[in-house]
Amino acid sequence: MNVTVELPQIPQQEYNIKDFGAVNGGIVSNTKAINEAITKAHENGGGRVIVPAGIWLTGPIELKSNINLHVETGAVLLFSKSKEEYPLYMSDYEGMEAIRAVSPIHAENATNIAITGNGTIDGNGQLWRPVKQFKMTAREWDALLKQSPYTITAKDGEIWLPTQTSLKGFQLSMNDPKALEDIKTAKECWDYYRPVMVHLYHCDHILIENITLQNSPAWNVHPCFCQHITIRNAKIRNPYYAQNGDGLDLESCQYAHIHDTTFDVGDDAICMKSGKGAKARETKVPTEYVSIHDCTVYHGHGGFVVGSEMSRGVRNVEVRNCSFIGTDVGIRFKSALGRGGVVEDITLEDIQMMNIEKEAIIFTMGYVLDYRESKQNAAKVLPEDVPYFRNITMKRITCNNAETGLKVEGIDMESLAIEDKTPVIDHILLEDSMIIAKTETSIKHAGEIQLNQVTFS
Repeated sequence: MNVTVELPQIPQQEYNIKDFGAVNGGIVSNTKAINEAITKAHENGGGRVIVPAGIWLTGPIELKSNINLHVETGAVLLFSKSKEEYPLYMSDYEGMEAIRAVSPIHAENATNIAITGNGTIDGNGQLWRPVKQFKMTAREWDALLKQSPYTITAKDGEIWLPTQTSLKGFQLSMNDPKALEDIKTAKECWDYYRPVMVHLYHCDHILIENITLQNSPAWNVHPCFCQHITIRNAKIRNPYYAQNGDGLDLESCQYAHIHDTTFDVGDDAICMKSGKGAKARETKVPTEYVSIHDCTVYHGHGGFVVGSEMSRGVRNVEVRNCSFIGTDVGIRFKSALGRGGVVEDITLEDIQMMNIEKEAIIFTMGYVLDYRESKQNAAKVLPEDVPYFRNITMKRITCNNAETGLKVEGIDMESLAIEDKTPVIDHILLEDSMIIAKTETSIKHAGEIQLNQVTFS
């Protein structure tokens, strides 16, 4: 598959944030200075906004057309947290319309934008994120309790919250979740609505290069309805225990090239998405024409992931020469009845995996976590509610140590009151591969699953 991804064209004129009054040291907020530098550069036709060596505290930054936010070697762009600088607004999260706090770095309807340089951008995520006790050592948990006394008991044990307002949000989510959809109520627990760190919406010609992006409040990088995206030689990092600490979530985007980038995160690492459910399907924008190669994933819930939000479709994606080392799952496809959409024409080649905690490869149609997705009544399912994974080719996959080699969990189509009984997981090819796992395969409710020259041990 040949994917031509166009790079942004940005003038080289430089605008140093120090010339706009920015103060080094990580104590004085530079929100005004940085945004003024961006605005000035934009008004003059664009350019590179330079963040020089030092620690630069700031609130949210809005990227504009023809701007390269360039963080130089030795520079740390550190995001603050305050109710005043992070107002709530109606956004998109996990594939559905949702209230969120404004993102530390955000852009909408911008063209020719970049985040580059050998410096570091830190989202100060520990000020926002909940932490589940089972992910911590006893010493780490005790240290959290000294920072904040707020905890709540949920279905999977104790959860630590950084603030009283985030605790209130969690209490509402458990007792009256629909109240969280009201903006007036939301303002009373504002930091429960953790932002994505880099949120790019309806933008085109995007470059993320060399930079370290770390410690995000929720997802790290989220291009949504974007085109011509290049991410190369970057480092995308979150603590292993970071709740919703995804690396890259590419949602309803076209023409993307991700390569020579490392991921070490708290949730899915390289993830393809396209909205969730019937409302998402009203906007017919799939994720497609994506090339991913020469990337390394260390910790993550999945190395390469499709879903679980895939209702607008994901297609024409190629993943080559990547290594997944110590991820929970290696190659992960996930969705659920009710979402609809088709994932097809996906190719993975020359993937090396080591020390995978669960499945080396999984296709599942049983992934539902959101209260807004009611349990589907088989008698009321419409044909458009049924999701499909098909025409997926995997060649030269090597996995050294996993719990399960290949797991396939489809849908019992005979239980649905629809005429079309086509298997929801079909035409899957695994070829010329070697997988070391405790359990070789687990396959149910699937169509054609072809294994050619595959060795399990």
